[in-house]
Order: sequence, then structure tokens, then C-alpha cells
Amino acid sequence: MQITTTFRHMEPSEALKSYAEEKLDRVKKYIDEPIVVQVFLTVEKIRHLAEVTINAKGITIKAAEETNDMYASIDAVSDKIERQLRRFKERIKAHKPASDARERQVQKAIVQAEGIEAGTQAPVIIKTKSFTMKPMSVEEAVMQMELLHKDFLVYTESSTETINVVYRRKDGNYGLITPENP
Repeated sequence: MQITTTFRHMEPSEALKSYAEEKLDRVKKYIDEPIVVQVFLTVEKIRHLAEVTINAKGITIKAAEETNDMYASIDAVSDKIERQLRRFKERIKAHKPASDARERQVQKAIVQAEGIEAGTQAPVIIKTKSFTMKPMSVEEAVMQMELLHKDFLVYTESSTETINVVYRRKDGNYGLITPENP
């Protein structure tokens, strides 16, 4: 397991770093190697924020916790990550893993528009990101969206090999956008 610890607005502390590594070492029992973990420890006045992002075998899990004590924040975020991983592992027991050969490489771009008025200049791309999409079922896509705390997820449907979008509706339910073949 590869753990990267970043300290923001505070002095780097070997004690905090080793404490976070010790707490996050418990996730090994839920995910097979390789695991890449990013830990961000931030202090803003009296707020002590611990954020963790885990990338492992096609899944990404994020969690953040904030308390008045950094050690308590690390405890809370590690417990939250462990709960998410336990729930994830229980849900995928019935699913067969998709083969890695069917993964797609995709790219997203964020554009900046100056205004809505007609005649303004064209939007400019301000950020681009490439990532790999593994084929998954609708249930897996919803679970991945929940683990990432996102409102939508673009994914490849494992049975049809089409690109679909699952999103969270305002009423708390989920919606699915699928392409229609002419």
C-alpha cells in the first residue's frame, strides 16, 4: 500500500503521519493490492480536517471528517472509509469482476465561458483529465457514484458495451441515461 500524506497550513508531523498510516492499514483486508492512498491533513483556525482518497483496482473512495482534534479527525475518517469499503465489498460479492481488457480510456475537459450573451468569445478549456473506465453494471455504477460522493457518473455498461450516465435526482432517487441505437 502506497500512502502519501500532505500537510496543509500546519507543520509536517511524523507522529500524525505514522498514526494515519497505522489507521489506514486496516483497509488492506477489504481491497486487494495495489492500493494508492492520499491523505490530506488541514488546519484552519480550530477546524482540523482529514481527507482520504483511495484508488484500488478500478474503484475510488473518498471521505473527509472535521473535528477540533487532528487525531479524532483521522479516527473518524478511517472509520468512515472502513464502513464504505465493508459496504462495497458486501455489495460486490454477488457480482463477477469485469475483465480489464474491456476498460476504456476517456478524457474529460472543463471549459470556461465568459458570459451567456450572444457574440461573446468561445469557451476555453481550463482543465483536462484522462482516466480509465472499467465496464460495470448499473448497480456498480450507482455504488461507485456513492463512494465518490458525486451527483453523476459516466460509465461503460458491461452487458451492452455502451456508454451510459447514472445521476442522482433531486427527489433522492437515481436516473439512468442510455444511448438509443437507430
